[in-house]
Amino acid sequence: MTLREELAAFYRRCGFSDTADRQACTVPVYTGCLLVPLPNIETRHIYLKYHDLHHIVTGYSTGRIGEGEVSAWELGTGSMLNSPLLGTMNLIALSTGLVLQPKRMWRAFRRGCRSRNLYPLAMRKQVDADHWPDLPALRQELLESRRDPLPLPLRAIEFGAYAALAMLIHALIAIPAMITRVVTDIGLGYSFIQAVKPTRRTDLY
Repeated sequence: MTLREELAAFYRRCGFSDTADRQACTVPVYTGCLLVPLPNIETRHIYLKYHDLHHIVTGYSTGRIGEGEVSAWELGTGSMLNSPLLGTMNLIALSTGLVLQPKRMWRAFRRGCRSRNLYPLAMRKQVDADHWPDLPALRQELLESRRDPLPLPLRAIEFGAYAALAMLIHALIAIPAMITRVVTDIGLGYSFIQAVKPTRRTDLY
């Protein structure tokens, strides 16, 4: 299959629309135990297709852990240098992954340090021009296709800094959202225990 066909199949499997999500004013984002609506900004529109291709290339899922893994991988490839705003969006998803599966986030980050992403303009143009005929060709180009230019101790420091920033952002988003949810549920007649009880999730992976 071509990359366009791979993307179409990916959207069908995941139940995504390739157009409607771009028109919404907000988009639900995993933040701990909550799906928090955040502004559907232009930066997300620009990079969304390439982010989805990263899911396909790496094999990471679209569940909470998988979104954390693909974000850790993207940070390892240098997404923060491609776009600080894009990197910040990666940190939001990484925060949930760190809470659920921190070792998997570290492994994905290390894998990213030896890989390339599709976010640079030249790479995006090549995707749009169908430069790679199929998924195996793209995987060969991106996945673990280079040596990590930095030693492991520096990468550990870098990951630690990302993790600290991710958890700070997580707290700034999740705490107000949790308070709002609890107050709303109590207002709807639920008890305090019912309001704060976590919902059993089926979308972790």
